[in-house]
Amino acid sequence: MIQRNLQTQEQTQQQTQIQQLLPQQVLLVRLMEMPVEALQHRVELECMENPWLEASTSPSDYSSEPEENGNDMFSPPSEGQGEASDASFDYRSEDDMPDFLNGPSHSNNAAEYMAYDDTLSLTDRLREQMADFELSDHEKELMEYLIGSLDEDGLLKKSLAILADEAEIYQGLNTTPEELEQVLNILQQFDPPGIGAQSLQECLLIQVRRDEDIPHRDLLTKLLDKCFDDFIHKRWQRIEKRLHINHAQAGQLQREILRLNPRPGGTLGAKSADRAQSIQPDFLVDTDEDGTITVTLSRGNQPSLIISPDADGQQDTFVRQYVERGQMFINALQQRSDTMMRTMQAIVTLQKPFFREGDETLLRPMRLEDVAEATGYDISTISRVANSKYVETTFGTYPLKWFFTHRTTQNEEGDDVTAHQVMAALRRLIEQEDKHQPLSDERLTQMLHAEGFNIARRTVSKYRELMGVPVARMRK
Repeated sequence: MIQRNLQTQEQTQQQTQIQQLLPQQVLLVRLMEMPVEALQHRVELECMENPWLEASTSPSDYSSEPEENGNDMFSPPSEGQGEASDASFDYRSEDDMPDFLNGPSHSNNAAEYMAYDDTLSLTDRLREQMADFELSDHEKELMEYLIGSLDEDGLLKKSLAILADEAEIYQGLNTTPEELEQVLNILQQFDPPGIGAQSLQECLLIQVRRDEDIPHRDLLTKLLDKCFDDFIHKRWQRIEKRLHINHAQAGQLQREILRLNPRPGGTLGAKSADRAQSIQPDFLVDTDEDGTITVTLSRGNQPSLIISPDADGQQDTFVRQYVERGQMFINALQQRSDTMMRTMQAIVTLQKPFFREGDETLLRPMRLEDVAEATGYDISTISRVANSKYVETTFGTYPLKWFFTHRTTQNEEGDDVTAHQVMAALRRLIEQEDKHQPLSDERLTQMLHAEGFNIARRTVSKYRELMGVPVARMRK
């Protein structure tokens, strides 16, 4: 019997499409996310690092007006446009090009060039860490929502039940407290340790449990877990008795606790906080008496930038690298300006009744998708523009996210009704109620139904709680 070993080779070819962001696209994404005060700091930093980039004496070197046919920030630049295709920077070979234009193989150099560390907000840094975990699309949405709900210390002070209700009302996200808790457990694995904690106690416990090298780790955990009330009231004698430790050991524990950070969000956001003691609006929207609306992009104290005239005719590769870097930065600022203006103008168009009257009940349902469709940009682009930005209007200053509201219900005429409209009506009814006989949620629901708001009593209770209004028996 003859045994034959047959070996076969099969060659297959598979084509896959992978999107890789070029350095100039990464730069644009970063600039797009920055509010005006952070952008100003970023421009100052770039001018300090680039000797061939300088402030212009002319009033403006890049316009704040949107382009008539703007493309999405991730679409390929048209011929003759874009930084790498500029004829004045035509390199003879890839080796002669600056590292930050040579693609993914030089990503470290590109990251070093970008120098974002001083301008990245806490939100930005947490978002970057999302890539380290396998999250579904829905979990990513919930993670973004939780990150946006953190306070300035990096803590999550609202209960998960309230957050679940607010997610449904304001963001159109259907979730439960249990689902949010699962995502929160992942967020609490992010750096800095303690981020996403729901209390100071949990914040300190997370830090101790994550640091395996911290001295007296077991005792510290017991102290924070079992004796936290005694700790915050400095009852160290009671702590010594409960933990069966002496005075010297208690002193060691106290010193270790003082090394923990009660404000993990402040670690990353301190520089930004110093630069933003008050809100600086990114947009100005003026409404004249005749209803004419004017939109302006705020530049703060940011100067216009140009490439130094001394760079003309320079053939040195080192000089050309800095010139190319400066031109890339100027072009990114221009595109940011165009995208911001086009997005804000679309929002004003969609919410024109509000910007003319200042009445929040005139706000219509508006989603990121609606603005994306109106501008031709991707939804992620609209999200970046809306995040951490403020607009100053004739009627007050509002976060840009405030204008995005989902349909809550429909009235008797079949028109969409937003949460802002329902809460405004609810606030009016409560303000007009007899203070000796406050209206119950059931009665408020009936009165809202009479006005054409077809919502459930449970929804009325949600809105009342979100408005900070106590139940009827507590309003006497």
